[in-house]
Formats: sequence, C-alpha cells, structure tokens
Amino acid sequence: MSTKFFTNENDNTLLSKIEGIFKHRNIHFFDALVGYFRASGYFRIRNFVEKADEIRILVGINVDNLIFEANKKGLLFVEDPTKSRDDFFEQIKKNIQEAEYDKEVEDGMFGFITDLARGKIKIKVHPKQNLHAKIYIFREKEKHNHGYGSVITGSSNLTDNGLSRNFEFNVELRDNTDIDFATYTFDKLWNESTEIGQEFVEKLKNETFLNDEFTPFEVYMKFLIEYFGKNIDFDPNSIQDLPQGFKKLSYQVDAVADGYNKMMKHRGFFLSDVVGLGKTIVATLIAKKFFYSNGFPSYLSQTLIICPPALKENWDDTLSKFGIHNYKILTSGSLHKLTKYQDYDLIVVDEAHKFRSDSAEMYFHLQNICKSNTRKILQDGTSEQKRVILISATPLNNRPEDIANLVYLFQDAKNSTLEVGNLQHFFRGQIDEYKKLKAEVDIQKLTIGVKLIYEKIRIKVIEPLMVRRTRTDLSENEEYAKDLKEQGVIFPAVNKPEKIFYQLDEHLDSIYDKTILYLSHPTKGLTYNRYQAIKFLKPHKKSKYPKADHTSTQLAFIMKTMLVKRIDSSFYAFKQSLKRFSVATNAMVQMFENDRIYIAPNISVNDYINEGKEEELITLLTNLADTDPTIEICNADDFEPHFFKGLKADKVLLDELMGYWSSIIQDPKLDEFKKYLETTLLNKSINKEGKLVIFSESKETTSYLSEELKKSGFDKILVVDSKTRKDRFPIVKANFDANIPLSDQKDDYNIVISTEVLAEGVNMHRANIILNYDTPWNSTRLMQRIGRVNRIGSMADNIYIYNFFPTAKVNKDIELEKKAIMKLQAFHSAMGEDSQIYSQDEVTESFGLFDKSINEEKDEKLRILLELRRFKRDNISLFKKIKNMPMKARVGRKNSTLTGATITFIRNEKRDAFLLVDDNGTVEELTFLQAERKYYANVTEKSIPLNHRHHEQVKIAIQLFTNRIEEEKNRERKIDTTQGPNEKKALAFLDALTNVETANHNERELLQNAKTAIRLGKFQHLQRDINKVAKTLKTTPLIPTILLEEVIKVLNKYPLTLIVDENIQVIQPVFNLKEFKPEIIISESFNN
Repeated sequence: MSTKFFTNENDNTLLSKIEGIFKHRNIHFFDALVGYFRASGYFRIRNFVEKADEIRILVGINVDNLIFEANKKGLLFVEDPTKSRDDFFEQIKKNIQEAEYDKEVEDGMFGFITDLARGKIKIKVHPKQNLHAKIYIFREKEKHNHGYGSVITGSSNLTDNGLSRNFEFNVELRDNTDIDFATYTFDKLWNESTEIGQEFVEKLKNETFLNDEFTPFEVYMKFLIEYFGKNIDFDPNSIQDLPQGFKKLSYQVDAVADGYNKMMKHRGFFLSDVVGLGKTIVATLIAKKFFYSNGFPSYLSQTLIICPPALKENWDDTLSKFGIHNYKILTSGSLHKLTKYQDYDLIVVDEAHKFRSDSAEMYFHLQNICKSNTRKILQDGTSEQKRVILISATPLNNRPEDIANLVYLFQDAKNSTLEVGNLQHFFRGQIDEYKKLKAEVDIQKLTIGVKLIYEKIRIKVIEPLMVRRTRTDLSENEEYAKDLKEQGVIFPAVNKPEKIFYQLDEHLDSIYDKTILYLSHPTKGLTYNRYQAIKFLKPHKKSKYPKADHTSTQLAFIMKTMLVKRIDSSFYAFKQSLKRFSVATNAMVQMFENDRIYIAPNISVNDYINEGKEEELITLLTNLADTDPTIEICNADDFEPHFFKGLKADKVLLDELMGYWSSIIQDPKLDEFKKYLETTLLNKSINKEGKLVIFSESKETTSYLSEELKKSGFDKILVVDSKTRKDRFPIVKANFDANIPLSDQKDDYNIVISTEVLAEGVNMHRANIILNYDTPWNSTRLMQRIGRVNRIGSMADNIYIYNFFPTAKVNKDIELEKKAIMKLQAFHSAMGEDSQIYSQDEVTESFGLFDKSINEEKDEKLRILLELRRFKRDNISLFKKIKNMPMKARVGRKNSTLTGATITFIRNEKRDAFLLVDDNGTVEELTFLQAERKYYANVTEKSIPLNHRHHEQVKIAIQLFTNRIEEEKNRERKIDTTQGPNEKKALAFLDALTNVETANHNERELLQNAKTAIRLGKFQHLQRDINKVAKTLKTTPLIPTILLEEVIKVLNKYPLTLIVDENIQVIQPVFNLKEFKPEIIISESFNN
C-alpha cells in the first residue's frame, strides 16, 4: 500500500529518509524544529547534513518545569533567555556524558562541537512555549515549482531513538505550499529564540569528559575523591553531648560515621578496632545516632546488647552515661530467654567471635534474633529489618566457615547486599580450598595458600563490612596523632615480649618430657577411655546416646588438652588434675571388675565408688532412672572388648606418672618467678606505679601463686576467678583502673592474679606490666590480655610483657632457646590443629622467642584518606575543581612497564571495580591499593595522548564488569539449582506437606515462608531441623496430620512471620537504593 507515512519499521526510518533526501537532492538549507535535541541524534545525521551550507536547529525547552520551579519559590514565571540557554546546555552535557564510550561516537561529538565552533550549525532555544512539534525542512538553494524540497513532520525528535529505534508516526510532504508554510513558521519562531553562542562551545568541551587537558594528578585525585566519597568529609560535630570525662577523638568520629553508613547499607557490620581503642564507646555512639535517625520521635527504637557476663556492668554504665535509655542487656548464655524478638531494632553483639559456630544452640537463638523483623512498618507495608553491630577485634582469626557464620547473622547466605550476591557459593569454594590445604606438607605452600584464601575473604566480604583502626593507624597518621596529642591521649609503646626461662634439672627434664609423651602420643600414650565410655557401648546400649562417637572424641580431646595446659601452667595444677584423672580411671576399672558400670553424666559416680558407697549409688540411680534418661547401668559385656583393655593400659600409665610426680617437690618456675618479682617486675625503673597483672588459665595455679607469694611476704595480692569476679570487680577497678576519678582510686592491692575472666571488659592500665604465667596459646588471647593495660589513658610510657617457657638446664643462651623451642613444638603437636595456635614454622617465632615484636597492622587506605583530607584542607579551591570534574575523565601517561595498557575505574550500586586491560586484551582486576599505586601521580606530571587502543580496552573492561554482574544476577535467579543436598531434601519435604488436606491457610503460608527462607539462606539451622523430622519417619511413621503438626512446631521456632501491631505508625524508609548501570568513573592509558 502506497503512503506518505512511515513508522521506523522495516528500515523505513527517519534516518534513512534523511539520508535519501541528501543523496538525491542538492539541499542547501536544513532546518530542524524539535522538542528534544540529543547530541547523539546529531551524530547519526552529521555525515548527511554536513552537505548543506546552512543548518539551523531550534529546540523547545520544558517550560512546564521552569513554571513549576518558579511557582515553588512563589514567583511568576518570566521568560529568561539565560535560563533557557543554561537548561539546554545541561541537557547536551548530560547527553554527551551518557553516550556510549566508543571512538566513533566520540568523533561524532567532537564533530558536533567543531561544527558549532565554526558556525556550520546554528542552534537556538525557544523559551516562550513548549514546542512539541517535530519538523525537518529540506530546501534547495533556489526555489522553483518542481519540488524544491520537502518537509517531514510527526512524532520523531532529533534523538538516536527518534531517528530509528522507536516506533514513530511521521509523514513526508513535498508540496511547495507546505514547505513555504513550514519555513515561515520556523523563521518566526527562530527570531523569537535565544542563540547558543561561542562560549557554549568551550564550556561544553571543558565540562565533559571530552576535555583533554586533565593532568595525571587531577585524574588521580578524582579517583580518590570518588572512591572515598562521604568519608572525606570529617564532621567533628557529628558527635555531640559527650559525658563528662570522655574525650571527642577524631578517629572515633570517623569510626561512627563509617560504621553507621555500613550498617545502614548492609544491615550490619564488624566493629573491629584493636583492643583498648574504645569499641564500646563507638558502638554506643552509633546506637545513639541510630535512635535519633530511625523515625524519632514518632518511633522509638530499642537496642539489645548481647555480651559475656563479665562485660554487662561496663555496658550498663556506658549506655547510662551516654543518655541511652531504650536498651536491654542480655548475657550470651541467656538468649533462649528472649521471646519478643520484634521489640528490638538494633542488636549489638560484643565478643561476637564466640558465636562463630553455627552448630551451637546460642548461635541458633542469636541468628533468629538478628534475622527477625522489627515493629517498624515501612510505606510499602513491609517490616523494617534489624541492624546489627558485631564487635570483634579479630573477625579474620577464624576458619572460613566461622567467618561465614558471623556474616550470616545479618546477611542472607544467597541474597547478600555485597558484590558477592551468593555468599554460600563463595564461601563453599574457600572452605573446600582450606580443607585441601590441611593435607599440604610443604609449610611454605600451606602458608601462601592460607594467605590467598583470607585475602579473598577480606577483599570480597570483610572489608566492605568492617571498621577497624589500630594504634599504628593512629600514631602514624598526622591528623589522628595531632588530635590525640592535643587532647593529652598517649598510647604507650608495647615492648617486645621478654622471655623468662625456668630450667629443669636432668631428672625433672626427663620426667617432664616423658609426661608430654604419655599425654599425647597416639600409640604410646593415654587412650582417655575413661571419658569415652559411651563410644564403646555395643549397639543395643549405644543407640540411647545420639552423637556418642563425636561427644566421646571431643571429651577425650578436651581432657588431653587440659592436662597439657596444666603442666605448662604449674606443677601444682598439673598434679591436682593428674590425681583427679587417676581417681576417675581407677573408679571405672573397679566398676568393670565388679561387672557393674554406671553411666550417669549428671551424678558424681566417682565419689560414691571411691568412698565405698556403691549401695547408696544404686539406690540413687534407681530412684532417678525414670526421670533422667541419661542414666544407664551396664555390665562389662555391654562394651566392646578393647575398651577395658585401653582403660587398664591408662591405669598403668597414670600410676607410673603419679609415682614420678609424687616425688617432685621442687618448683623451678615458682623460684624463677620470685626472683624476677624482686629484681624486675616491681622495679621502679620500669614499673613506677608498682602494679602488676598476672594471668593464668588455671584457677588452681592462681590460688597456688597467691599462697606462695604470701609466704614470701607479698601481702597486697588480689586473686580473681569466675566465682569471685562479680564481687571483686569493684576492687579491681578501684586499684587498677586509671579512668576512674583520682578521688576513687585506691592502693590496697598492687598485684592482681587472675584467670581469663579479667582478659576482657576491664581496665587495669594503672599497671604497665603483664606476666603470662602460662603460655597464652592463641594470639587473640595474648592481645586481649595486653589490652587490659594498653588502653586510652594508660599512665606509663611503656608496656612490658613477660612470658614463661620451660627449658632444659644448659649453659649457653642459644641452647636455652633451642630447648625451649623444642618443648613449645611438642606442646603444639600435643594440642592439635583445633587449638588455634600457629603452624609449625610459626611456633618458633611465637611470643618473642626470636625477638619478634608485637606489631599491629597498618591501614593503608586510612593513610590515603587522611592525606586526601589534608589536601582538601590546604587546597580547597583545587579540591572543588577536581571534585567537579566530569565522570569518564581520562588521561594518557608515560609508563614503560604498563605500555599499551588501560586502567578503568567502574562502579555500580554494589561495587567498585578497577580493571587493568593490557595490550593483548588480558584483563586483571586490581584491589583499591593496587589501583592506587598505578594511578598515583605527582602534581607536575604532564599528560600525553591516549593510546590507540584506549576505547577498545575500556569497552573490554565494561563488558567484563557487566558479564560478572549478569552472572551474579543469574545465580540469584537460578537459586534453586544451587541448593545443597540438605536444602533440596528440606524443600522437597515441605512441598509434600503443602499438599496435606488438613493444612489451613496460615500453615500453608508458614510452609511457603520456610521454603523462601531456605532458598535465600536465611537461617543455618532451618533445613537441618526440617530434615530431622523427615528422618524420624524412617523409624516412626506418622500420619500426615501429625507430621504436619510436628513440622509446624519446628517452623514456629523461627521468625518466619511477623504480627504487625496496627497502632504502629508507618515510617518512610531510611534508604531508597536504586539500581543503575555500570558507570565509568575515570580511565588512564599508558605509552612509552
């Protein structure tokens, strides 16, 4: 059908029409009247229309917007040529910035600017009315009656889409009268319009990425400004109303801002400043900011603090001082008592690393608390999610699965807010790699492999979720150091640990080494069968004890570890533990010989047997058997034969050890300690306050030391353990805490001897010397102990740490250390991999044996941020100029090692990426610090032209970035295909239950919510608990109705539904994050 109309279909487009007109006619004048003009549209037609001698483009502006803006200000809209010009300029600038990053497109943009500059095209904007008309007028130089041109009118604007991509409705008119009318109207409007002058051309070039005058230094600073964003703006006033006695420290102001932003973006974060830097204060300030930002005053947020019992009083005191009243403190072991999870908006978990095992009951309760919604209802009708602060100085000092479990407290395993959307998939790879490395015998390969795993976890997961400062960061960064000095805050220097060797004579050394052998050797040593009885029961009895093998093995391991630690702690503590083990083993042997073995975990069977009260025991067990299912009375035949054999072998070894140690009356460790106490530890030259803190893992050792020291005339000694901590905490505070007022400080005690109960949650920084009487077997514990005296407000200039090590009696110091190292390595072997100490090659460097200082890591990012802040402070005009540089700014640089390569900084909502594309097209993703080193430039460095492959390399980087985002999205869309076997079983089981006829609407909804939670990876225990119910069907078949009831009971333990209180006011969401496409921030190309 013949028609003058066309719709951009079947290649019959406005673009092809324009091309045809210029091809077949000698067009001298080209006029275009459009409502919207895009530079990209001009790029498409430039090759055709440049044949015309005069080109005029008239653009209508959006007057409606201008009227709206005027009315908002209470003004009457009046035509403003300057405003019209500026509005048009911003539209064109935006169009250039958003155009495809392509060499051909860019050449077209330069062509547009060039044509404007030389007057080839003229552009005007019309400010009086909204011009919705679209007219394209083509005329030859001379008018004649045989068709001297044509007019196209319709719906197409001069944009890329209007020219060819959109469905449009246009018509071409060729009558002279139509051409004349269109030209007359165009001329009339043209004369009323405002011309775009030459200044527009330079401005357009300077304010877009087409500017080729950016220097390498400016692009480097733009890179930093874009990366650090709001963190550059230090606002000391963000922390107000500090209680009396608290200083406003700049590093804490930064930590509050950074932590709050991370918490709001990712639903939670790790607060990991090192021990002694005031994590409690930072968390309290964030809680206060959250309270006033989360809907106050119409909504009053509630904060739940979860902490070890030892820290409860400190939290209560701090929160009260900072004026926070809407809070509850719950100790770590009491989570099961909490019922109304939805009452709390913010969860603060202190010592969060204690929740790293997802198999523990308290992890189950904590995850339910953190993953339940709040009472606050958003505008879309959904409930606001909780926010979580995990306080842990050492989030990376755990196995990969432990780190994952902590992250899963506020992130869904398969639907995270991080770049890594499917965390379960990511961690699975790291966990598998970690397990493979356990079999690696080459220590160097093992060390490198482990480092790579943790580097991935740190960059991909922990870094975006962590706020961490060390003392090194504070002392080496000018801004922080200056602030601390001005406020009189000085961190003492931590000296390298000093070694105290106690020497064993030849006889004692032989007994010592033989004892370690008996405690730990797999064939020549103890079997610990006394603690593995249920493991060796025959099946008909063993079935009563679920996880019998696991429980027994763990118990035996604990006993072995305890005995090894006791011999390291003190000979006195070891003798007491050895005696108890011997008595327990003898009692079990006696029960076997009497053919009556009692298994009763809740009763002290040993005491009855050893005191000859077997008849009383039988009566007691008989009475309790009906109420205590763990009680079992067995005969010897109920056990596997090798159980009793191992038990008797242990009795022989224990009798031998008891014989050895009963003859030992000397204590060289105690003797050496007393000598050091008089000559060094209380010496005024290093210990001006005369205060000393002594740690031991054993309560028996602390009691023993106290008694022995009192015999030697030391009477101002305070002993603290788990039973006495609560009562003696005020005494410790009065005698050792430098933060309390001078009027409240006392000197009743100068030595405190404590178990681990004082290793956290207490200040003892009137002291500056710590003695570890027994080896602190993991570095985290060592740092926690040191942190008791190395705190804000420490009184001394230096901190001293002393560690005891056993060694053989030898003459030369080097031999002394060598013997000590051998014993330390023997301890390490005895403790096994689960002790979380060090790998074999690290043992020899532990705790200062080879003069290794205790150094904290340095945060390079923090150093760069603070340098950027100084630059801003000292060069505010230049900083603003660079900050306002357009996105996509680029520069060419000389660099012989990177010749032919391009680095591009790309960003989207979830991540920043720094991609290096070399001359061969190979892509390497860099970390921020790697990229920073390559982008770094001096202020005097000159730029050079971009390399010839620049655009191609940037496009390669963009494509890789886009592909990875799509892959991640696809993983999330196809989430069912990535379910593990346990999840698949649970989902299949729930699918079957939804078909049970008796299921009501609420039950079906709960089943559906459970399936969704499994697919998202919301709760670690959920699929396991469901599968337990499914497993019982194999032994105890249930009718569908009863089965459904059992599953509903399980599901009701999880916050899968939330009852909304109708009286709660609807609150506007705090964040409204929008997705956006990958954006080029900057790029650099290199040549010789």
